[in-house]
Amino acid sequence: MEKILMDSGAVFALLCRSDKNHAPALAGLRKLQKQRALPVLTNYLLAETHALLSARLGPDAARMWVRHNIWPVERATEEDEKRAREILLSGRGGDCTFTDAVSFAVMERLGVDTAFTFDENFARYGFNTAETV
Repeated sequence: MEKILMDSGAVFALLCRSDKNHAPALAGLRKLQKQRALPVLTNYLLAETHALLSARLGPDAARMWVRHNIWPVERATEEDEKRAREILLSGRGGDCTFTDAVSFAVMERLGVDTAFTFDENFARYGFNTAETV
């Protein structure tokens, strides 16, 4: 089963009807379901998504998402973090965050080539994104 990394912005777009990417996110998720792709998060993305949901939708919504999350969480290793620092400092990931760089490192380690995201830094780094799935 093909794994697809779920970025925090895509999770937010799925959950927030007023988000500009809500409709494309729903369409993308349906497409991934038809392809039987397995959405995965990293532990960094779990934390980032919780913080994003808490800030924008409130702590109850964030806790509810954590409680009901069904997607597997792949833990970043110490080597992933080391690789993320290299990625971040190289500038190859554009203006990516450290969490994005960890995502890139985990994707490289797992051989995942697609992220469900609306963040252009994933494409800049060379991954397929929600628009190209």
